[in-house]
Amino acid sequence: MYNNLRITGLASGMDTEEMIKGLMEAEKVRLNRVEQDKQLLVWKREIYNDLNKDYANFILKSRKNFGLTTTTSTGAFVSRSYENLTWVKKATSSDETIATVSSTSKAMNGNYEMEVKQLAEGVKAVSGEKVTVENGNNENLASQFELGNDAIIKFTIETKNGIKTFKFGNVEDADIKKSLNEISLNDVVKTINSAKVKDGEKEVSLGLKANYDANIDRFFLQTEDTGVGSKLKISADVDSYGKAFIDALNLNVNGAKYNIGDEKTGKSAVVNFDGAENIIMDSNQFTINGIDFNLKSIGAFTTTIGTDIDAFYDKIKQFVDDYNELVEKTSKLLTDKRYGDYKPLTADQKKAMEKEDIELWEEKAKSGLLRSDDLLSRTMQNSRTWMYNEVKDVEGSFNRLFQIGIDTEKYSRGVIGGKLVIDEVKLKDAIRKDPNGVLELFFKEPEYGKDKLKGVTSYMSEKDLSGEQIRAKRQQSGVVTRLYDNLISGMQDIIEKSGTGEDSNIYRNVKSNMLIEFVTKHGSISTIDKDVLQLEKRIDDLNDYLIRKENSYYSQFAAMEKAISRMNQQSMWLMQQFSSK
Repeated sequence: MYNNLRITGLASGMDTEEMIKGLMEAEKVRLNRVEQDKQLLVWKREIYNDLNKDYANFILKSRKNFGLTTTTSTGAFVSRSYENLTWVKKATSSDETIATVSSTSKAMNGNYEMEVKQLAEGVKAVSGEKVTVENGNNENLASQFELGNDAIIKFTIETKNGIKTFKFGNVEDADIKKSLNEISLNDVVKTINSAKVKDGEKEVSLGLKANYDANIDRFFLQTEDTGVGSKLKISADVDSYGKAFIDALNLNVNGAKYNIGDEKTGKSAVVNFDGAENIIMDSNQFTINGIDFNLKSIGAFTTTIGTDIDAFYDKIKQFVDDYNELVEKTSKLLTDKRYGDYKPLTADQKKAMEKEDIELWEEKAKSGLLRSDDLLSRTMQNSRTWMYNEVKDVEGSFNRLFQIGIDTEKYSRGVIGGKLVIDEVKLKDAIRKDPNGVLELFFKEPEYGKDKLKGVTSYMSEKDLSGEQIRAKRQQSGVVTRLYDNLISGMQDIIEKSGTGEDSNIYRNVKSNMLIEFVTKHGSISTIDKDVLQLEKRIDDLNDYLIRKENSYYSQFAAMEKAISRMNQQSMWLMQQFSSK
């Protein structure tokens, strides 16, 4: 407010400062009301955003718990088909010294015989003797291999992934541009391990693992790939320092001396599996009929596959518990009582209150802001309806949740509608009888590109689909798939209403294109954001008005004081005139 120094009430004797303050309090009523309206919108936006994050976290958590997504080393989310889930079946090996096993949901229950006849190997080249010359040291190549400081070491290594030429020495195109008395064998090791080659338009690793063990003075080199496709070939010019360096490493492959220019290849694994003989695999880790094998030694063993009923049940129970928690949070927001008498506090009101009293007041003021909210009601109604509807075109035994022992909680006073309850005996029985049928009921994906979904892909936003296409998509989807789609649709509506909040990446993790429409069509500005901006403009206008009004009051009272002062002066003059006669 206007804060120039003013001296008031000297002529009139009135406390004009307090009088103006009282007048301004009356004028500020409109400003307070607009600021309260803004605060209510800000609170409403926060509540929307908090709930939307709960929806997003529910989807991300349940996907991770079910194993429907995995996280890469870079933090990216990768989807996995429900046919490849690893917790559905329990796999055991009769001899884990020969092989360990695990399985996906695709594996059939039963016993499977396997004989490991040969393990897969890559190419290993190792120093048969110490590499450092007599009286030399391993601090640098010049001393370790009796090479001149200015010598240039150049050699080429070829693997399955490509060909790479290495050069060490004080020349422009060297991998390490230093004299050999400044380069160690460990520097060479690091260069080999980080080497890249071209694979079309992209770069890939050369595929080698090198190591130098100074304690035993030996050099080791092996291909990362195994199988007959893996290969190692080292070349160097005759009578070159490169050839002298490779020769000095005293490399052996499979117990025989390695000669420069020779191409060596690895071995593939050979197994017999349940009557199928001489199956060739390039790696010791492979999958047959949904069973993952990790071979360790030669020999025979039996793999037993069975449904892990307890693990299966626990996954579903965790999902139901988390879903019920989400229903409870949403239902509370939809039914919380609204306390109309508890308006947002003004700054002056807060100054007169204790912190705890402010918190209690604001808790009441925030209550019921989303009571009977259309967006939340629609999201929950769609989620509940499609949760219980029939899943079309299933191949298994179940097409409705109640068939596997999952139903809605019976109504009673105080019960929040829409929660799920599990009949443990019935659910475990369904898992035992038809585990794949239960998986299909939960996770079935629609047949994109066919019939009513012709031209529709899983990547498309439902805002670009017709009502008929959305219904067809829901009908063909499993109950969990449906729930995710309904929540995502509701989340997009909430984002248009209240924005993304501080962390927009959480929504991209749920669905990569989730924010495209909000950004392109709405400019990343939500409905509430626009309303808040309008109120802030109104607040600025009202503050300007109040400054003008306050200045006007001071001007009016100043004029009054001036007039009274003039009258006082005239009165004093008259009194002086009368008293002099």
